[in-house]
Order: sequence, then structure tokens, then C-alpha cells
Amino acid sequence: MTFKSNIETYLAKHPCFAKESRQLKAVLFDMDGVLFDSMPNHAKSWSKVCTEFGLAMTPEEVYMHEGRTGASTINMLTHRYWNRDATPEEIEQIYKEKCRLFNLCPEAPKMPGAEQVLREVKQAGITIVVVTGSGQKSLLERLDHNYPGFFNPELVVSSQDVKHGKPNPEPYLMGLEKAGVKPYEAMVVENAPLGVRAAVAAEIFTIAVNTGPLPESALLNEGANALFTSMATLAENFKQLKQAWEA
Repeated sequence: MTFKSNIETYLAKHPCFAKESRQLKAVLFDMDGVLFDSMPNHAKSWSKVCTEFGLAMTPEEVYMHEGRTGASTINMLTHRYWNRDATPEEIEQIYKEKCRLFNLCPEAPKMPGAEQVLREVKQAGITIVVVTGSGQKSLLERLDHNYPGFFNPELVVSSQDVKHGKPNPEPYLMGLEKAGVKPYEAMVVENAPLGVRAAVAAEIFTIAVNTGPLPESALLNEGANALFTSMATLAENFKQLKQAWEA
């Protein structure tokens, strides 16, 4: 698999980056659906909590809107069904119940192939950053437990750190800032359409990994620069992608 055309397409949209030395210094990873196979649990818990509060959200919608902060997701739903923003108290109540239901689900396993990707990145001396719309402590605390030695708590951006979640580019811009790199010195690994949109808006080369039930077009139409069908496939191709980027 060659990536020259993917990179040329990206640089055509950002011609100023073509003049820069493109040494890959950081890879920014989404968490749910990339590092953990946690999206089925999110879909189940969002569906249940919506039913409890007179709202509705299909599993497909959960995948489509993955990456939003809890507050943003709740406001999207209350606008649809209540024609208004949720109050801070309602947001707290709904999200607390959503987290409770999520924590009742079986523990989400590590995403197959994710550790191989992390190992490839770390062995290349590249900084690893996590950029997630989640604020759930149960998942954030599992990062170091499940992937010991890969993550620095100072290099994690969660919903608690930003004012605007994905699809706003703020989370990825903050990830760049924490890593101390420019957009052309980084790549993003995402599985969600809104996450892809956020990374593209931050002008970062964006790798989509389609680990869920959505059609590939849902990711490509948001501007993904490369697409893989699994984290294992990305791991197999990472060295080649890095070489093409730095050529």
C-alpha cells in the first residue's frame, strides 16, 4: 500500500505545509472505538438513558455523533424533543445516569491491533496524545492500566479540558499545543465522522479507522486523508505511511 497520493491530496489543500520539513513528531488518538471497543456500550447506555428521560437515540446515531461532549449530545437531543437547551441540572442528571448505565455494561475490551499501533509509534520516538470527547473516569483511568507505559496524563485531552468538543477543532488544537507540534508534524487516528471533521478542521493529516458499523463514505465524506478497516491494518502499514510522510 502506498500513501503518496493521500499525502499529495492533503498538501494540495495546505500548500504552505508543502514547504515545511514534515517530520512526524506526534500521533493524536481518539479513545472510544480506537483504543477501546467501547462504542457498543456507549450505544446501549445512551439508548437506555434517552428512554428514561423521554428522548430517543438510535445506535447508529450514537456512532454518528461520537466525539461530542456529553453536554453537546444532550442539548442536541433536547432541542429535537423539547425544543430547548437542557438546563445545567438536567445535563448533570442525564449524563450521570448515562455514566451509571455505561459502567453496568461488561468492561470494553482493548481494540484489536491498537497496542501494535501504539508500539510502532512509541518505537519510532513519536509522542502519543489522546484526544477524547469522553469525560468518563472509568475509561480514562483504564488507559494506563490496559496500555502501561504508553500514555502521559499530561498528554490527554478530554471533555473536561475544552469548551467546545468535536466537531469543533478545539480538542485537536489543544492536543497539538500539549505535544508542542505544528499540524504538519502530527497525524490523527479517528473512527468517528465528527472526530474526522474536527481533525480536518485543525488541518492535521487524518487517518480514519472504520471499527464500527458506519459506511466508509461517512468517514471519507468528512475529509479523512486515509482509511483503514482495522487498527491491525494500520499497524501493518504505519512504518510505510511514516516514510511516505517524511519523504
